Amino acid sequence: MTLLHDWQTAPTEDHPLVRLGRLLQDAGYAFTTTSPPSHRRVNAREHNATANDLRGVFGWNRPFDGSVVSPDMLQLMDRAGILLTEGRLYRSALRAATLGAQLYFHSAYPTRAVDSVFFGPDTYRYEQVIDTALAAGLPVQRAVDIGSGAGPGAIKVAAACPEAEVWAVDVNPKALALTALNAQLARLDNVQVAHSDVLKGVDGQFDLIVANPPFMVDDDQRTYCHGGGALGEGLSHAIVDSAIARLAPGGRLVLYTCVAIIDGADPFRQQAGARLLAAGIHYEYREIDPDVFGGELGDDIHRDTDRIAAIALVATRPAI
Repeated sequence: MTLLHDWQTAPTEDHPLVRLGRLLQDAGYAFTTTSPPSHRRVNAREHNATANDLRGVFGWNRPFDGSVVSPDMLQLMDRAGILLTEGRLYRSALRAATLGAQLYFHSAYPTRAVDSVFFGPDTYRYEQVIDTALAAGLPVQRAVDIGSGAGPGAIKVAAACPEAEVWAVDVNPKALALTALNAQLARLDNVQVAHSDVLKGVDGQFDLIVANPPFMVDDDQRTYCHGGGALGEGLSHAIVDSAIARLAPGGRLVLYTCVAIIDGADPFRQQAGARLLAAGIHYEYREIDPDVFGGELGDDIHRDTDRIAAIALVATRPAI
């Protein structure tokens, strides 16, 4: 993907991937990206061996004959460096998902590479949590999406707050390039990208901090998957601590992640909540789904885990 290496150069409307995205939008393309297990099982069906439409090519990421897409699309894919050959067939090196009115390019299936940019069911839940927080009417002049990935959090905030300065930060250069690309597809000019470990690469305070951090302990330490800490909670704690230090008066942290529940207790809530209250920051905490990623419970590190829950933490610093 040679055209995605330089995240510091903002893509224009002439960029082959922007033009490809526009063609998909004009064609009414829509696809909800599923979890990897669901993706694998659907594609394993005999009649799904190859793609026969745009959803098969860019959503299910199946091999396809060149006649399935238009000549213009095929040429743009080739120019962008995402047209892979598999014998007599092709495959796209990027997938495309839709969420609301927006289209997002993200990494091909399966996401095995260390720098894969993930998009899936948690992304849709994350956007719902942000929607709820924005509905409260918080004035936002400066915002940041920590670990932006393909950019859905930053793009959601930038679209809802067009006058705000919105930063998208990530440690993965490929994620930053895709965020910039997807922001251009959304026709937004108030999204800025920066290479940053949590908030170390950006200065100042923020009225809104949003984050959807990884929450697993991944042996390969893939950036989208590995959360660090004993049970994958390390990065979530780091984000809470950064919010304590960098939220402006009246500012809000919106964190969506998944946590391990052990013997009926939620250690992340107990520890993060205590630090927030000690800093004078009020918070609301709720379980969105009580039992997700049950397959992880077979790992030895989760030998004492009852379940893994999807949660939303919304913390607000009182205004002066």
